[in-house]
Amino acid sequence: MQKLWNIHPHNKKAVEELRRALKVPAIVAQLLMNRGISDTVEAKRFLQVSRKDLYDPFLLKDMDKTVERIEKARRKKERVLIYGDYDVDGVTSSALLIKTLRALGLEVINYIPHRVDEGYGLNHEIAPIAKKQGVSLLITVDCGITANSEIETLNALGIEVIVIDHHEPSELLPKAFAIINSKRKDCEYPCKDLAAVGTVAKLIQALTGEMTDETLNLVALGTISDVVPLTGENRIFVKEGLATIHITKNKGLRALLDVAKIDGKELSPFHVGFILGPRLNAAGRMDSAQTALDLFLTEDTKQAQQLARALEAHNLDRQRQQRDIVQNALEMIEQNVNFNDQKVIVLNKDGWHRGLLGIVASKIVEKYYRPAIVISTDNGVGSASARSIEGFHLYEALSRCSTLLVDYGGHKGAAGLTIKEENIDLLRKQINQLADELLEVKKLVPTILIDCAIDLGVINLELAQLIKSMEPYGEGNPSPVFCSKNLTVTSRPMVMGRETLKFWVTDGSQKISAVGFGMAKYQDMITPKAKIDLAYEIIIDDWNKAPTPQLKLKDIKLADN
Repeated sequence: MQKLWNIHPHNKKAVEELRRALKVPAIVAQLLMNRGISDTVEAKRFLQVSRKDLYDPFLLKDMDKTVERIEKARRKKERVLIYGDYDVDGVTSSALLIKTLRALGLEVINYIPHRVDEGYGLNHEIAPIAKKQGVSLLITVDCGITANSEIETLNALGIEVIVIDHHEPSELLPKAFAIINSKRKDCEYPCKDLAAVGTVAKLIQALTGEMTDETLNLVALGTISDVVPLTGENRIFVKEGLATIHITKNKGLRALLDVAKIDGKELSPFHVGFILGPRLNAAGRMDSAQTALDLFLTEDTKQAQQLARALEAHNLDRQRQQRDIVQNALEMIEQNVNFNDQKVIVLNKDGWHRGLLGIVASKIVEKYYRPAIVISTDNGVGSASARSIEGFHLYEALSRCSTLLVDYGGHKGAAGLTIKEENIDLLRKQINQLADELLEVKKLVPTILIDCAIDLGVINLELAQLIKSMEPYGEGNPSPVFCSKNLTVTSRPMVMGRETLKFWVTDGSQKISAVGFGMAKYQDMITPKAKIDLAYEIIIDDWNKAPTPQLKLKDIKLADN
C-alpha cells in the first residue's frame, strides 16, 4: 500500500538556538524539537540519562500511607496477597513486589487471574480465597483502579486493599486503604505515564531507598512491553535497565535470555518487544501467567531453565495457532469484506483462541490499515479484541454502540468487548456507519512521519552514533526517520535471507548502502541509474567490518523527476 510522507515542520531559528546551546549538529536539535523538547535543561537531561534525575517517590499520592501500612504488616506478621495482571507489565510488577516484601521479612502469597477463564482485573472470587488463606492486606498491581465493588467486598471481610495501577481512574475512586496511580487527578507527580512496573519501582525506592540494577532489569521489560511513552522517568528506567540485563543475577531472566538466544547481546527495546515480551506473554495467552512469574521468582538454576523452556513451548504453540487464525481471518476478509462499504473490519468465528485475538486484530490492521474487531464466539456469546488506526477513537466508537454490547473497555487504539452473537451483524453495520462519519478515505492510508529531509552528504559515523545515543526508541520517542529525494541507484539490488533488499545510492555528494527488511517486492524498481526517493532510519553497519553508517529503509518511491 502506497504510504503518505508527512515531514515535520522546521523552525530554523529555534533549531539553531538549541544547537548552539547543546553544541550538537542541527539534525540532533531538530530531532529533540520534534519530540517536544526545546528547553536546554530538559534536552541535556534527555541526552545524558542518569538515575540521579529520578523523582522523589513520596511525591506520589498515598505513597506515605502505603509505606506505613506495609511496615505495619511487617511488624504484625500479617499475610499479604499480591494480585497482579497476566501480561508482562503485571508479571514483572508482581515479581518485583513479591521479592522486595519477602526480603523485608513479610509473608507474601500471590494470585494472577486466568486470561480466558477469569478475564482481566480484580474479581469478586478472590475475597473468600484471600479470607480463607488468612490474608489481611491485598495489594493489586496493574489493575484495581476501577474495581469499586470488588474492593468493597474485600473490605467487608476485613481485608484492606492497596491499589497500585497506571490505568485511567474513573470519577469515583474505589474505597481502598491507599491508591498509588500517577494518573489520579489529585496526584501531582511529574511523570504521568509510568507503567505499573514503574509505579511498583517507585514503591520499592520508597521502601528501600534505592533503585538497583536488578529492579531496573524487570522494570525495563514491563515498561517496554506495555508500550508506554519512553520519556521522562520511563526513559531512565529503560536505558539503565537494558544496560545491565546481560549481567543480571535473576536466574529466570538469565535462562530466558539463553532460551531466546540473545544472552550476551546488547539489548534494545526491539529485543524486548519482539523476542522476550512475546515469550513472557505466551504463558498468559496459552495457559497461566504463573509460569512467567515463577520464572522471575525462582532461585534454582535448573528450575529456571525448565520454566524458560516451558515459556518457549507456549510461544511456539502461540505462533502456530496465531498463524492458523491469521490465515483463516485473511481468507474470510478477501472473500467477504467489501472495502467500499466497510471501513471497519469485523470478523467472527466459533472457537478462535481468545488469548490471541488482539494479535490477530493487529495483523489485520497492519495489512489493510483499517480498524479491526476480531470476535471468538462460544455458546452464543462473543469475546473480542479490537485495534484501531490514527483518526478513529475505538473506545468512543464502542461507547456509541454500547446498547449492542454486554461489556467493553479500552482506549483510542485498543479495546476489548463482549457481545451476544445475535448482535454481531448489527455491530458491524453500526460501527461502519460511524466510520463513514469519522474516517475520510485519506485517513485509510498509512502515514510515515519524517523528522526531516536531508542530503546524504551530512550522514557520517559521528551522526549515526549521536542518533544511537538518543536511544531507547519506542513509544513517545520514535526512532528518527529521514528522507532524501532524487537519489540515483548505483548498483544492482541484492535479495538476501528473508526478503531483505540491499543496494547502493548516491545524491552526488556521497554514496551509501541501503537495506530494506521485507522489501524484496521493490526489486524491479531498483535498477542501476534509476531515480528514487527514500525514507529511512540511519543505523550503524558493523557486520564483519569497521562501523559505517547505513540507511535502514522505511519506504521507497520513484522520484517525480
